[in-house]
This record gives sequence, C-alpha cells and structure tokens, in this order.
Amino acid sequence: MAFGPTDVAKTIGGGLLSFPVTHFDAAGAFLEDPYRAHCAWMLEHELAGLFAAGGTGEFFSLTPTEVVDVVAAAVAEAKGKLPVISGCGYGTAIACEIARGAERVGADGLLLLPPYLTTSNQEGLAAHIDAVCKSTGLAVIVYNRDNAIVNDETLARLCERNANLVGYKDGVGDIELMARVHSRMGDRLTYIGGLPTAETFATPYLTMGVTTYSSAIFNFMPEWALDFYKAVRAGDHAKVQAELRDFVLPYIAIRNRSRGYAVSIVKAGMRVVGRDAGPVRTPLTDLTAEEERDLAVLIAKATPAAVKRAA
Repeated sequence: MAFGPTDVAKTIGGGLLSFPVTHFDAAGAFLEDPYRAHCAWMLEHELAGLFAAGGTGEFFSLTPTEVVDVVAAAVAEAKGKLPVISGCGYGTAIACEIARGAERVGADGLLLLPPYLTTSNQEGLAAHIDAVCKSTGLAVIVYNRDNAIVNDETLARLCERNANLVGYKDGVGDIELMARVHSRMGDRLTYIGGLPTAETFATPYLTMGVTTYSSAIFNFMPEWALDFYKAVRAGDHAKVQAELRDFVLPYIAIRNRSRGYAVSIVKAGMRVVGRDAGPVRTPLTDLTAEEERDLAVLIAKATPAAVKRAA
C-alpha cells in the first residue's frame, strides 16, 4: 500500500511514531540485515509511522547514498503496512537529491531537517522548503528546530503553494509560536512533538493539538513507550507523572551528562536489552561503561522482563 500525502498526515497523527537507530559495525559501516531485523521487531508493535534515517538514525552522519540505502531497507521491511518517512536535509540541492532518492525506493514522506551549518531569514528558509516540496510528490514534514525556525506566516504561505506539505514537527519548545502555528493552520497540518525525549512534553503539547510524537525510547522499551503514549492520550495524569518521575527524568539526567548523548543513550539502551546496534558514528561518542550500568539499572526497574530476556 502506498501512502499519499493526505494518507500520511492522517495516519501518523493517530498513533505513536518510531525513529529506529541505524546499525553500524565497529568500522562504522551500515549493517542492513540487523537494521531490517530491528525494524521488523518494532513493527510487531502498534505504530503509526516509521521514520528511517532520522535524527535518532544518525541522519547527520550518513551520506545521501546511505540515507537512501537505509530508507530502502526500512521500506522493504515495512511492506506497506505503515508510512515510511525518510530523513532529508543539508543544503537545498542535497536535500532535493535525497528527496528524489527516497521517493525512488518507495518512501512515503520526508522529514525535512534543518540545513547544515548556516542561518537564514524567513525568505531563505521558505525557498529551501519550497524547493524540496516541489522536487517530490512525497509528503513533507518540516522539522522546526535550531537554525530552521519557520514562523506561522511563512508556514501558511508554504502550505498554500505546496499541497504535499502536511506536517509540522516542533523541536523548539516555543509555546507561543506553537500556539500561533496551530491557531493559523488548524487541521491543515499534522503536528508532531519533536523535542529531545519527547515524552517529557507529551501532555502539555497534546492540549495544543500535537497528537503524536517521536519516541526514541521505543527502540529498546516499545511496550513501555506505547503504554506511556496511551496514558497521555487517555489523560491518565497520575500514570504519566509517575513514569516521568521514575524513568524519564532519571533517563534525561544520564543523557545530559555529556553533549551529544541523545542518540548514544538509545544505542546503549539497546545493548542493555540485548539488541546491540553497534556504536554511534563520530563525532558522537558512546556512553561510558559506568553510565551504561546506571542506564541498565534504570531500565531494569522500568521493564525488568526486557533486561531478564537480554541476560
């Protein structure tokens, strides 16, 4: 089943989103078979979308050719069961090249990450997003963060020109901007929570129309991630607060011990539960042995069965 832009928007807004890590060997080469096995394992659980070669998948360390290879592997494993969204980014020419490559191998959409190492005004960002949208028929989701913060007026003009611009992922946490965007765009867009460790912000963002978010934790604790998401959607504030206190905030404390650990801690979590995806690529660094032990204790308290199976 192919998902058109409207189908993508509707589908991903109705459930939890997963961003699989990318598997590497000790030398940093992509390992397709273990990656596909991991995607297959994730797809045994309830998901609304698979975001291949995204931030958690170390998009920033992949070549454009590797991005397409990773996406092709995810598409082959998904078998049309749910939308597969490809990471996309860098400068405009490279982003358009990735977009066309992702479309060629069967992706259903693009997550457009910020341009590399440059700042721009609204006019320049709009031209960049416009070019990517027009380079493909795939659904496009703008990732609003870092050096690519698009305001509500710019976003509205882009949506008028590009029917395939269907999503807005927020990685900024600017509540006023989020309110302006949602007020202006309404149900024209699907809104995705994209702040690091998105579970922290899931409840307040739900009240602002952000019905889904990207869960990196799903990579190693899928049942826990789904239970947490369902508690958020059900308004079970007691459960949400308990899980934030007992797992999410201590997890963030480990993540914050060093810069660049947002992906590293996910791969460490996978090692803890017996699903090793290899090291992160430089310039990222893996957790220290002590930090990984601390994470293992935390995971064992939250999901003892997963750690027991790994042992």
